[in-house]
Amino acid sequence: MAQTTKKGTLTGVKNFHYAILTKDDKTGVEYDTPVSVAAVKEVNIKSGASQEVMYGDDAPYDTANYINDAEVTVNLAQLPLEDYAKLLGHTVDKGVVDVKADDTPPLVAIAFESTKTTGAKRYFKILKCRFSEPDDDYKGKESNAGFNTPSITAKVLSREYDGKYKRMADSDAEGFEETTATKWYESIEPVGG
Repeated sequence: MAQTTKKGTLTGVKNFHYAILTKDDKTGVEYDTPVSVAAVKEVNIKSGASQEVMYGDDAPYDTANYINDAEVTVNLAQLPLEDYAKLLGHTVDKGVVDVKADDTPPLVAIAFESTKTTGAKRYFKILKCRFSEPDDDYKGKESNAGFNTPSITAKVLSREYDGKYKRMADSDAEGFEETTATKWYESIEPVGG
């Protein structure tokens, strides 16, 4: 029996979380507890997917697909200094962030969700990425408020443990378990956690 495609267009984005990746080797992966950052505006994932064509007998003969240079950009209404420092490897003391040229951002996972027009949800996780220092861009008020919203971009990597880099789940998919939704932000692993 053919499976019916669930209808519904994705709208919006919310519930942005990040978790520091503390272990990724042949024996397993471990993450800190996910941290919520309020007021995500946009998440853009560029897969970096490429497809190479091999020719034989003067015609396309075969193809090979691979992921190369994937990245994610997150635009937030605000990024608290504490989260800014954690995501970029800086120190914060008494509300002051010190940025050094040799600070190294940690490897992190991110999680968020989008709602379908049917009311169902699609859940996302990027399992391993490293953010880079964002540009600072501020503008003065003119005829409107002139909101200054930060964007941060990360290069996406595959995990050493299992080669995975992204996870998605649809709440209206066949076999979807409700515990996947209720535990999505409690931890990055295991699946549904």
